[in-house]
Amino acid sequence: MTIGAILYGRTGAVISARQDDSVRAVIDLLAQHRIGAVPVLDGDMIVGIFSERDLVRLISSYGPDALDRKIDDVMTKSPVTCDSGMAVIGALSQMTQKRIRHLPVVDEGRLVGFVSIGDLVKYRIDKIEAEAAAMRDYIAS
Repeated sequence: MTIGAILYGRTGAVISARQDDSVRAVIDLLAQHRIGAVPVLDGDMIVGIFSERDLVRLISSYGPDALDRKIDDVMTKSPVTCDSGMAVIGALSQMTQKRIRHLPVVDEGRLVGFVSIGDLVKYRIDKIEAEAAAMRDYIAS
């Protein structure tokens, strides 16, 4: 299965930040939506990602003054991305190797989705459970 299959049926826009947003505003966004990271956009092109890990590093370096900085100054630039045709297992492997928990999905240079490692693990578990149920039904019949 592909990343596109996970994105299929999702509605609404990807929660994102803009380069000129303040760290404080983006933290409020993370808290409001109960998410761990956001892609940072310039139009519909991804230019970075800001995550809880970035926040911890930032607070450690700058203390409370960090909250008034612009996201563009502190985001992770050139984030690892995938396209919607990538296999779920490939994306899981990439996330594990790169030690990241969020993956922007980019098709033809445009952000089309955003997945977390939790999304991918849930998808894999659901698939395994469905296959086990089908096997049990087959054996029982």
